[in-house]
Amino acid sequence: MHPNPTFRKTDGSIAQEFARNRGFGTLTVNGPTAPILAHVPFLFSESDAIELHLMRSNPIWRALADPCPAVLAVTGPDGYISPDWYGAADQVPTWNYIAVHLSGTLQRLEQNALRGILDRLSAEFETRIEGKPPWTSAKMSPEVLDRMMRMIAPCRFIVEDVQSTFKLGQNKPDDVRASAAAKVVYGIGSELSELSDLMANPPKPKV
Repeated sequence: MHPNPTFRKTDGSIAQEFARNRGFGTLTVNGPTAPILAHVPFLFSESDAIELHLMRSNPIWRALADPCPAVLAVTGPDGYISPDWYGAADQVPTWNYIAVHLSGTLQRLEQNALRGILDRLSAEFETRIEGKPPWTSAKMSPEVLDRMMRMIAPCRFIVEDVQSTFKLGQNKPDDVRASAAAKVVYGIGSELSELSDLMANPPKPKV
């Protein structure tokens, strides 16, 4: 997380809801020589519990004989900020971004939990798509679905701590930040329109 506390004042419930809406992140556990990472879709099943699945060939799954500490990092819009955009003197380049780190315990589940997790995951994302009926696993032939399910395994991640960085120029005067927000859409990064909106209206800090 960014060391400047100005960017770390977003309420934990807002940060968690951001992660919930993204539904995709980087899962990390300690390995024997270095951290092990996997990029996974996920779903909050409760306020403090996340459902996900891993390929059985994934190093994290193979290392998960017992529950272990893990971090799920969820990132959002990001973009380069040119000093010229502020309309103020003596500014320097920076990069604005959002990152939420969910820390907790990762554990294996019994294989019979997998089908439910897959169906809930697909329902979560399919129902967000406009203009078509949601895809369901019932559209697959049972033989193919069973064969594919044998290659993956279900996991549960218990969230014990939520840390976030919403670096959106909150350390700048409102007019200076708004000037940069209006120009970032023409810059370099990802989801720049959303970043512009968030810079113009940063989430309320926790009280």
